[in-house]
Amino acid sequence: MATKFLVFFLLSSFCALAQERPVKLTYAQVGEDGPTENTREVMVYKGVAKVGETRNGLSSFIDYNRNEKVELLYENDMPYKTVTSFDSLAHPYKQEATTEKILGYTAQKSTYTSFSNTIEVWYTTEADFSGTMYPSIAPEENALVLKLRFNGGTTYQLQSIEKQKGKNSVFEYEYEKARTITADIMEEKKIESRYITVQVFDEEMVNFDPSIEVDTSDHLLANKTYRFSKGSVILKKIKLDESLLSGHQVFATLHCRSDGDAYDRTGSVFVIPAGNTKTTMLDAFQHGLDVLPVTKDQAGRSYQGVHTTENYDPPIEIMRFFTSFGAGHFNDKRVIHNYPWANDVRYKEEVTPVFPKVDSVWVGVFIGNYVKNGHVASLELNFYPSFDDEEDTANKFVKPLFLTVNTMEMSGQNYGRFFRTDSLTVRFTVPANPENMRLYFTTTGHGGWGGGDEFNPKLNQVFVDGQKVFEVIPWRTDCGTYRFSNPASGNFGNGMSSSDLSRSNWCPGTLTPPYIIPLDGLAPGEHTMTIAIDQGEDVPNGFHHWGVSGVLTGEVGE
Repeated sequence: MATKFLVFFLLSSFCALAQERPVKLTYAQVGEDGPTENTREVMVYKGVAKVGETRNGLSSFIDYNRNEKVELLYENDMPYKTVTSFDSLAHPYKQEATTEKILGYTAQKSTYTSFSNTIEVWYTTEADFSGTMYPSIAPEENALVLKLRFNGGTTYQLQSIEKQKGKNSVFEYEYEKARTITADIMEEKKIESRYITVQVFDEEMVNFDPSIEVDTSDHLLANKTYRFSKGSVILKKIKLDESLLSGHQVFATLHCRSDGDAYDRTGSVFVIPAGNTKTTMLDAFQHGLDVLPVTKDQAGRSYQGVHTTENYDPPIEIMRFFTSFGAGHFNDKRVIHNYPWANDVRYKEEVTPVFPKVDSVWVGVFIGNYVKNGHVASLELNFYPSFDDEEDTANKFVKPLFLTVNTMEMSGQNYGRFFRTDSLTVRFTVPANPENMRLYFTTTGHGGWGGGDEFNPKLNQVFVDGQKVFEVIPWRTDCGTYRFSNPASGNFGNGMSSSDLSRSNWCPGTLTPPYIIPLDGLAPGEHTMTIAIDQGEDVPNGFHHWGVSGVLTGEVGE
């Protein structure tokens, strides 16, 4: 009894002094064997609790003086805050008394529901200060939370209450200085503060304009948009901070709308490493198709720059997309009741494995079209910190093998129509000590109504050194899902729209992600890869063609 009285006396004496000095509350996740190393800290000073550390400029506070939950975010040295009153927080649906003692306090218990989660909270009102590690719930204005349990499982319990000394333990709380913003704006700012965005293109025109003059100089500038192939390609050189090249997941985000083109068009986002000693598509953009190596099919047709050679590398395609039937420009020209047309189409895809680990790259967007008022495109690269805290030290390997999407179509580059009588074979070299080798294989079929490859399933096969490693019939049956992105799509007598029709691995207004083909047994040295497609026969005034790209990825061990 004397020991219990002493503990209570010490706690009471300590709490009386708590607000004169900062207090650190340490909560730990509790398992079957007791507290774990997974801890959360809360600092309490003069009626304000700072919950956790400041991360990405964001701090969370519980202001017991004002009975408010406060989130404070710094953006470019400007503080913003969002304030939520205690009255607006979740209210318990059950309250009960308990006999459970935690750190000498008899705990009361309240139970809440929030976003379909059940949260049990044990707390006391006996302490001279308040605090919790979970600011979305305030059991009472003067409550010190002792334990929380989520959905009957994960449990955190207060392990210690420690007085702090010195000025370094006093946290900054610029409530008055911060500009108040709404919760939805704060959520947007919070999310954006967690990753790095590199804006590549912003509202750039991609169209057909033969009057555009090509810049053929040897010293193209970084961070300047260049337009090639009669305006159907936009290209920019960007430099990336070295810190972004390891330990980040990379996403490409593209916004595209029609500025006058009514049709669905093939699009490609690609990168070309700067400083490449080989010939690249950049050379062709500047100096014409004649600089590219030529492959001939059995019919004698020439195809420029479709696969890697000893002296040439094709672009690395990081995103295959298809424009919609006129989203944006045609919305008010095809008004239909209960058809809420999208103002633009937004595409987002993770491109981490195929994005080269170089600090300077050319980034391009191609949209095949013959309309002067074509399309308006914006592109950004998003770099998200990896969930794995260990530094990425692997020697990343990215090698483009082939690309038959004719990014210089408007300058005369041939379509990939040779699969009717030929396959596509490419020779390549695997470096020493390869690990996790994979082929990122993207394929889409095009051409003709009825019997055309666009509207008929066709077998695709991939062979390495003569052995089949992959086969698929690429086909999309979900195109009707995207009807509201296609205002200019034609409507048929049976009630369907052209944009509803199933296609060879693409739909108007969508992305086509790559197939990932494991090649773990690939040994160092020379190899061949062959792509074979069951392409249909040509028809009068029309032909079939396939857009295929292949990027070999992996790591090179020590």
